[in-house]
Amino acid sequence: MTDRNAFALGRRGVLAAGAAQILVLALPRVALARPTLEEAVRAFTGGTEVQAGGVRLDIPPLVENGNAVGVTVAVDSPMTPDDHVRRIALFNQSNPQPEVAVFRMGPRAGRAQVATRIRLATSQTVMAVAELSDGSFWSSQAKVIVTLAACIEDLS
Repeated sequence: MTDRNAFALGRRGVLAAGAAQILVLALPRVALARPTLEEAVRAFTGGTEVQAGGVRLDIPPLVENGNAVGVTVAVDSPMTPDDHVRRIALFNQSNPQPEVAVFRMGPRAGRAQVATRIRLATSQTVMAVAELSDGSFWSSQAKVIVTLAACIEDLS
């Protein structure tokens, strides 16, 4: 014999279920909230001001296919124990995630230069930011026109 009230919800149970539904419905919007390029850079720098210059960002201004775009970043630094690059970060403006990559290095790296390939969803601005051992941040940015987009997600 089963208890008739085994599956009955009380007032608190109904309120808890309603609150859980609201939370579940709100999660996709929160998950799709994408930081802007400026917010991503601010998170990387901890709010420290970024100065233009000292960084060379080599990326083609026009690419036919956004699936694999070659990027080289070089920073003017002697790479000594007292004066070196700690990190180099790549950011983009229009991809689903603005943080592309962070490269960590130290004085034993020899030179402050990285090369990689990235995906670009559409024509946009790409930015490189370097953190130096003195705590300063330097940057360079470039506009890239992409004729065949890559990594498109439905963000509606």
